[in-house]
Amino acid sequence: MDYHLPPVADVAAALTTSPVGLDAATAGQRLAEHGPNQLSGSQQKTVWQLLLHQLADVMILVLLAAAGVSVLIGEAKSAYVILAIVGLNAVIGFVQEYRADKAIEALQKMAASHAQVLRDGQPQQVLTAGLVPGDVVLLEAGNVIPADVRFLETFTLKVDESSLTGESNNVEKTVEALPPGDYSLGDRVNLGYKGTSVTNGRATAYVVATGMRTELGKIAALIQTAEVVTPLQKRLGTLGKRLSVAALVVGALFFAVGWLRGEPWEDLLLVAISLAIAALPEALPALVTVSLALGAGRLMQSHALIRKLPAVETLGSVTYICTDKTGTLTLNQMTVEDLYEVPAVALPGLEGCNALLTALALNTDATRDPENNWLGDSTEVALARYAADKDYARSGLETQFPRLAELPFDSERKCMTTLHQTPDGVLVLTKGAAGSLYKQLATSQQAGIADLRRRVDAQAAQGYRVLAYGAKLLPELPADLTPATVETDLIFLGFASLMDPPREEARQAVAECKTAGIIPVMITGDHKLTAKAIAEKLGIISSEEELVLTGPELTALDEAAFAAVVEKVRVYARVDPAQKLRIISALQARHQFVAMTGDGVNDAPALKNADIGIAMGINGTEVAKEAAAMILLDDNFATIVEAVRHGRRIYDNILKFIRYLLAGSVGEITALFCAPFFGLPVPLLAIHILWINLITDGLPGLALAYEPSEKSTMQRPPIDPRQTIFADGLGWFILAVGLLVGGLTIGVQAWAIGRGLPHWQTMAFTVLCFSQLGLALAIRSGRESIFSLGLLSNKPMLGAVLLTVGLHLTIIYVPFCNELFSTQPLTVAELGVAAAVASVVFWAVEIRKLIIRRRGLATGKAQPAVQALSAS
Repeated sequence: MDYHLPPVADVAAALTTSPVGLDAATAGQRLAEHGPNQLSGSQQKTVWQLLLHQLADVMILVLLAAAGVSVLIGEAKSAYVILAIVGLNAVIGFVQEYRADKAIEALQKMAASHAQVLRDGQPQQVLTAGLVPGDVVLLEAGNVIPADVRFLETFTLKVDESSLTGESNNVEKTVEALPPGDYSLGDRVNLGYKGTSVTNGRATAYVVATGMRTELGKIAALIQTAEVVTPLQKRLGTLGKRLSVAALVVGALFFAVGWLRGEPWEDLLLVAISLAIAALPEALPALVTVSLALGAGRLMQSHALIRKLPAVETLGSVTYICTDKTGTLTLNQMTVEDLYEVPAVALPGLEGCNALLTALALNTDATRDPENNWLGDSTEVALARYAADKDYARSGLETQFPRLAELPFDSERKCMTTLHQTPDGVLVLTKGAAGSLYKQLATSQQAGIADLRRRVDAQAAQGYRVLAYGAKLLPELPADLTPATVETDLIFLGFASLMDPPREEARQAVAECKTAGIIPVMITGDHKLTAKAIAEKLGIISSEEELVLTGPELTALDEAAFAAVVEKVRVYARVDPAQKLRIISALQARHQFVAMTGDGVNDAPALKNADIGIAMGINGTEVAKEAAAMILLDDNFATIVEAVRHGRRIYDNILKFIRYLLAGSVGEITALFCAPFFGLPVPLLAIHILWINLITDGLPGLALAYEPSEKSTMQRPPIDPRQTIFADGLGWFILAVGLLVGGLTIGVQAWAIGRGLPHWQTMAFTVLCFSQLGLALAIRSGRESIFSLGLLSNKPMLGAVLLTVGLHLTIIYVPFCNELFSTQPLTVAELGVAAAVASVVFWAVEIRKLIIRRRGLATGKAQPAVQALSAS
């Protein structure tokens, strides 16, 4: 039932209740029928489920199978190392996933714990969880509304619904039925919502929905969804499956060919396991996790707190930022932006005072606490603050012109009047909507109404909230204090134009987003004109082709019609939480990756379901923070731009060490698979492959995470979410470099065996290790030479290379390590030959980058660094 449409009497009949409330027996029956008035949460995974989830990855299963086979054929050392790798990855993954989702708990904390109701005709306190449909609740200023209600009686009631609807103004409530139509939550002015707070007045109301049936409950249900998979998680998932299949195919093929050649199956199985291990970059999951963690630490220094680690790289792929207006793009503080004064207005008793500023200061209920903080309705505070800043403070003026009486604001008159004593009589000051004041003006001012209307309409069209002021002087306080005796024959003083102003830094941030190929979209519960005006000021709307849609207009569009325009819309106004989800889903269906910023309860479902949810840390609700993947600690939209820059750098660096690891893996497979076809023994043992995959790959790969940003990071578009890891020629790069590494390894092996050198296997092992270290140095940039970058521009990389060389020499020359790793000490000449051959890989990549730079100079185009690296 749409409880905002019928009269109150019909609502009572539908709920089988009355203004005196329910009796205890009926309330008990309904509690059993409807359940407690509380929000339910989704079932969380157990610790064992989380642990098993870490072992469900295809790459992990292949490694576990390899460990089992190693034990069966007597290679226990390899099995222990493999199991250690699997255990490390499982622990890292478990720690990342083991965090309780507290969004539902935060929603529950928003709701009141007790409520004042009428039971058996008498007021009594009951637990909020015990409320049922049909209960009559009693509300006053300071209360949190305990359930969704339809107001039965209101007395100057105002409710702060900003956390639910996103609208910054407190909403004045009424008991009247609304005309038939489609109303957003913020326009249903005869309803109150669970979790919102009463800021002024008092009321009685019927409970119409409890628990998960409330609007807050619907948001809780929307939050209970599966985690969003990030672009990198999708790409790595696909990569892991492909590599696992490749590992099995290569191992099986090698085993089959060897079997047909009559070789012993035990030896074949051992080599097949080595091939499978070589095809799987065991260090990759840990390197990605550590890189993301390092990135999260840097983002923390830039006032961005990462709650979900994969969000770090998602920032680099974001194509749309859907942002709430209130408190995110704006200051969440109503401000007087402009003041228009009617010229040559003079009132007896106010000689020497500005009449309009005096009215702003005196016609208000805003006050200050002992700490000098403003208290009261946000609009009232804005007006009083503006006057005080002009040296027209209410406290000082009321000493001079004490308040005698007032007529409170109500929705029918749309006016508020205060009466003050002056030396010349009683000063009447009236504030309200300009349209309501026109008909109350004195006859002498009727001729100027057309000009006033034009000025007011021009301000309203720009999204301002306009409040007009009128005044007159009475000889004495009327005995019959009514609008008819007080609010007539007024002199129009002027009007104030108010707005929740945009953040100055947000304007620059929007411009930077557009430069980086990211489209900002405003989604708000505020009115269309206000939202459009803010969007134009910020640069979100910059052409007539960019659209503004309201919630009702969005509802009227079917999925096909909405899909056709969704990428043109820049502002959504008067929308509800479910519509925010529809917007994000429509963009995601168009292959866009969407970030959602927000601070209110109404933002939580979208924050949860967006590719990355970004909550405000200062003004954000706990619900929004728990649903988000990232929290802006300074509530500064500009911080997002800095976070995007970090995210792109981190993503670029992750791609660099994916290139590094996979090129090395192809080199290992080439050497292992092809050597027997040249009549050579298997060049490497399984323990050698594990050493290279963990140490030689791991340390330099980790150091790549410290690589500084490329110069063009924020001048290029986001990475296409549909793009695979092997896009832009990366697959060819990996294949070419891998074949070169494998060929050099086999070449040194053949040379050493041909010369009768007993250390041929250790030489091949050294070539494979050192060639990958050279590759790590060369791929630091896709375009710039390592010599122009400088070895010290990434000190961790220099340290990692030197440490890896030291560790490799240790396992070659320390006797204990010789036995453990099946290595032999090399002579100086043998070591020199291995190092010289391995350096070919470094010089090949550097020469390729030189050719790319010269081509760029010849064409006058600077190729983006990431594409250049792939092309190389």
